[in-house]
Amino acid sequence: LEEALGNHVRVLCQEIGPRSVLEGDGLDRARDYVAASFTEAGFEVEEQAYDYRGRRVANLIARPPGQGGGDTVIIGAHYDTVPASPGADDNASAVAVLLETARRLVRPPCPLTFIAFTLEEPPAHTSRWQGSRAYLRAIGRQGRRAVKAAIVLEMVGFTAPRQNYPWAVRWLGYPAEGNFIGLIGDGRSRALVRSVEQGFRKNPGLPVETLCVPLRGWLLPATRLSDHASFWDRGIPALMVCDTAFFRNPHYHLPSDRPETLDFEFMAELVRSLELAVAELA
Repeated sequence: LEEALGNHVRVLCQEIGPRSVLEGDGLDRARDYVAASFTEAGFEVEEQAYDYRGRRVANLIARPPGQGGGDTVIIGAHYDTVPASPGADDNASAVAVLLETARRLVRPPCPLTFIAFTLEEPPAHTSRWQGSRAYLRAIGRQGRRAVKAAIVLEMVGFTAPRQNYPWAVRWLGYPAEGNFIGLIGDGRSRALVRSVEQGFRKNPGLPVETLCVPLRGWLLPATRLSDHASFWDRGIPALMVCDTAFFRNPHYHLPSDRPETLDFEFMAELVRSLELAVAELA
């Protein structure tokens, strides 16, 4: 599993490189790689394509064969990067975990959809062109009926001896050592966070911490910086699975965000924890 995760990351970061809509063809090549990986694992893949300033971009929606629509749990991650960064932690780590979790859950115990979102990063971030917002706009009013919950993977591969928090989070007493995975939900997502946490706690190989924020995270804006916030804004339960991003990782959005900085054992344990969480949700 660690080797498979490493292979995904190396293809995305070294063979393809930066995956930004602002430069080169890396975003297109990453889309093709992720789509081929889903197909190879046995999924039916739909490209949800749309135009961004004259360029075709697409979310990739992967469903187990024969699964009907409606009342599904989404597991998602964005596959783009900021310009000039190979994006190992942000967000090849999450894409790798997404693909290997999908490979293990091609026959899931509950309706499950895997989505690789495009255009999470600037300049599309928070705009109508952000991939998760385009997805929710496309499914329209059926959103709350079609999507039971969303689990969004965002930077899940970096560990560190120490990390820094905003004062409010330090006051809550979260660990100083950066060896855990975080589950972050909003007020509507408390039950989802509890269920996923129960699954994660069954894996002693991965420490887990949780945080539920009021008002869709607006009091702590850093908790909104990924595609889960698009679901919060539609009233759909969602959580972000994260290694705490720039509070832990000094390579955030830099050319130094490279594969050799990642902890692939940590990522492998996350795949195992996600399997347990899906079983808990079922």
